[in-house]
Amino acid sequence: MSLEERLISWTGPSSTTEQDKQERTERMIREAVKGHSAFSGYDIIVYAKGSYANNTNVKADSDVDIAVQCGEVVYWEEATKGAHPAGSPYKGIWTPTNLRAELEAALKKKFPGQIDSSGSTAFRISSNSARVDADVVPCFDYRYYFSSGEYREGTKVFKKDGTGLVNYPVQQLTNGRTKNNRTNGYYKKAVRIMKRVENAMVLSGEHREVPSFFVECLVYNCPDSVFLEPTWAKTVHGVIVHIWSELEGAEPAEGSKRWREVNGHKYLFHRDQAWNRQDGRDFVKAAWNYLGLAS
Repeated sequence: MSLEERLISWTGPSSTTEQDKQERTERMIREAVKGHSAFSGYDIIVYAKGSYANNTNVKADSDVDIAVQCGEVVYWEEATKGAHPAGSPYKGIWTPTNLRAELEAALKKKFPGQIDSSGSTAFRISSNSARVDADVVPCFDYRYYFSSGEYREGTKVFKKDGTGLVNYPVQQLTNGRTKNNRTNGYYKKAVRIMKRVENAMVLSGEHREVPSFFVECLVYNCPDSVFLEPTWAKTVHGVIVHIWSELEGAEPAEGSKRWREVNGHKYLFHRDQAWNRQDGRDFVKAAWNYLGLAS
């Protein structure tokens, strides 16, 4: 098999069988939340997020990420003091601790003996012959207010230790689709190729594991023109060269020059991330060697 044929074989999404398992897993989680009496009558929504929702996952990374979002409480921050008038403190039942406890109860009832609640943030549901692994994250509505009074919507996730983090799953989904449309559907295929390259290198012991989301973000920050090359070998060559050259040196001080996550709002590199610029360069250097690309 030539390199081009190999890359073409890596462009596709999960198999139909794997997709059926993913959809069944998502459906069962929805049923667990809907059937939990403590959630009845409250603004609780369930939706897929991450690479599964964005259709960029591959078989080796076929687990699903599901958010269970409580709209009874809105957490907010503001860019400028006074951008948002302060409301009265929330005094209802939906605290982060209670949301986590009720979600755990709902999942354990639906998936007895299959829930791992030891993680700091998500509940892990083990796979079986009919389902894939799943991470289920409890979260709340979130708004970031600008001085104009307009706001950006996201989600607020609380860890067990009380610390929180903000995510933008809707924007990630929208931006991924938009870039894919701009590149005639080649962007997501390129993401799948690079994820499969990572899987293959880990399996052969040629490189350490790289988070799937990080790989997706690296590819997202490549210019659209790279994905419009006439062959996949040229596209992958362009992706690797761009990432390698652009991540050389220190993180730029100017915000407009810094790379962002697919959601477009969070910087890809900062002190709280699980990766740094050198990790990105190490990954694409290993990929270059693994694929045997020429200068």
